[in-house]
Amino acid sequence: MKSVTLIAILAIILSLKGFPQKHFESKEFITRMPASAISAQESLASQDMEKYDVKSYMLDIEVNNLSTNIKGSGTIVAEVTTTDLNLFVAELISNLIVDSVKVNSQITSFTHLSDLVSVSLVNVPDSGSLINVKIFYHGLVSDNGLNNGQDQIWGKKVTWTLSEPFYSKYWFPCKQDLLDKADSVQVAITTDEDLLAGSNGLLKEVVPVQGNKVRYLWKSNYPIAYYLISIAVADYQEYNIYAHPTGRTDSLLIQNFIYNNPEYFNQNKDLIDNTRDLITLYSDLFSLYPFYNEKYGHCIVPGGPYMEHQTMSSMRDFRFGIVGHELAHQWFGDNVTCATWQDIWINEGFASYAEYLAYQYLTSQDDADAWMEDAHSYALERPSGSVYIPFEDAGDVSRIFDYRLSYKKGGAIIHMIRFELDDDPLFFQVLQEFQSRYADSTATGLDFKAVLEDVAGKDFQDFFDQWYFGQGYPLYDITWGQKSDTLWIRSIQTTSSSTPSLFEMPLELNVIRTDKDTLVRFFQDESLEVFEIPMDKTVTGVIPDPHLWSLFKLNSLSFKSELPDDAGFNLYPNPVTDFIILDFYGKIAERTIRILDVSGQLISEISDNRTVVQVDITTIAAGVYLIQVLEDDTSYMMKFIKE
Repeated sequence: MKSVTLIAILAIILSLKGFPQKHFESKEFITRMPASAISAQESLASQDMEKYDVKSYMLDIEVNNLSTNIKGSGTIVAEVTTTDLNLFVAELISNLIVDSVKVNSQITSFTHLSDLVSVSLVNVPDSGSLINVKIFYHGLVSDNGLNNGQDQIWGKKVTWTLSEPFYSKYWFPCKQDLLDKADSVQVAITTDEDLLAGSNGLLKEVVPVQGNKVRYLWKSNYPIAYYLISIAVADYQEYNIYAHPTGRTDSLLIQNFIYNNPEYFNQNKDLIDNTRDLITLYSDLFSLYPFYNEKYGHCIVPGGPYMEHQTMSSMRDFRFGIVGHELAHQWFGDNVTCATWQDIWINEGFASYAEYLAYQYLTSQDDADAWMEDAHSYALERPSGSVYIPFEDAGDVSRIFDYRLSYKKGGAIIHMIRFELDDDPLFFQVLQEFQSRYADSTATGLDFKAVLEDVAGKDFQDFFDQWYFGQGYPLYDITWGQKSDTLWIRSIQTTSSSTPSLFEMPLELNVIRTDKDTLVRFFQDESLEVFEIPMDKTVTGVIPDPHLWSLFKLNSLSFKSELPDDAGFNLYPNPVTDFIILDFYGKIAERTIRILDVSGQLISEISDNRTVVQVDITTIAAGVYLIQVLEDDTSYMMKFIKE
């Protein structure tokens, strides 16, 4: 039993110790591939692509808003990193036709097979030298990457790109390697003169072209991941506003390409204008908007996911949370990009949590709580699955962008880190240091952990083993009572998955007293623990996690006049294959014995009064289950694994 002392009116800290040094040894936790190996796997390209470093992409293409036909050229300027680059390889889908290739302005032979353009180099370039490869191509993009559609409400037809995670090669020649950000990008878009074309960076030129066409030239001088390069072409109107983040005297352009319709503008103006306050907020919390010398903006598109293209997000609408999410990606995803698709949490978890912060700081705490309740609801839908993407699933787009895990649970565990720190200035210092340390680059979840530990001075190994690499969530059966001037809390924790077998974590309770409420925080590092709290006023109730800090499922919450025995029964063997034994330590009593799955669904139920009971589990499937024993007014629960 843990005895604690009341140290504050509104908060009682029951345990101040850090996480103990215990590490899971299951394969789920120890098979973490190096970033370089994962990057090579996900690029699906020749090892020859590892022999150069992309310095710049220069696209010069012609499209319109009526189809996914594309023609033009894509230039890769690269630095050679070896002495044996005999073959320059870039990715481009095979159903696009490559017309010719130039290397340093000279026509060169090539092959185009299996989505790879392979260019033979007559002269092997020196390591450290620059090479300029220009690929001329044309064709109809039929699957991914370049999209065309019509807005069913406004009637506008749009052609736009969506390249994440593996679809840049569907519309321009590239190297799809997260670790190889280009230092700059230039996108020239030729289209019909009555259309506007948006892209990354700043609009440098708008030049009339023969045939009633116009050429828009966009340039960005910030490092950029391949999948964040974008275009959007439609009958747009341009609506520009400006943000003024704290500490800056110059303005930041917010450039919006929206449907050319007065009614559309009237309906969306106020929603678009929220971007100003969001940029100011995130600049205060995370660091100055990372692409301040260029712009931020939106291109409206009729379908597909919302997408955080660097400096110019593609949007279906301008709902407050969505605008906040895509804007937050400019820090988490664009400035700092996940180093592997296994670590998509760096992008989606943080951008999702930024929605919570936007509601908390700019609308109301009630709105923020509603967001967190929704996140918890999604995360608790199923008992397994990790935020970290297992290596074997790193090429599965649906697993990468699993809304439950990558977004909602990903955001919820960042909120839990904030709770663990219990110091908001320190929490935001961690986020700012992370942005500073990995600016214009890439990072993994373990890189964030290292920053967190450096800044906070606390070990988060167990937290990441449990919440990032681990699966599922804890389940609590909490009993409370009061004896004289002491409140006791009896907490039994089980888990929804076998890894981890215990979530060592704090939990907050609101203690409702006859005079006023008191917040109590206890740290549980054993499956069953009893905590004693000095309490000289009558307690009328307790509410677990009143402020939605922690992700868990509450199985039961009950009041007892007397503290139950800690050891109600023993269970063995565990894991088990056929029969499980319940030993009640020689006590004869009428009992109901239930087998539940981890979601709380009843599997079977028997009644028995013997001191030792054998329970047949041969007919249930392999997995994690709970044994619940109801005896008089007491409930006991333990977890077992059926093999």
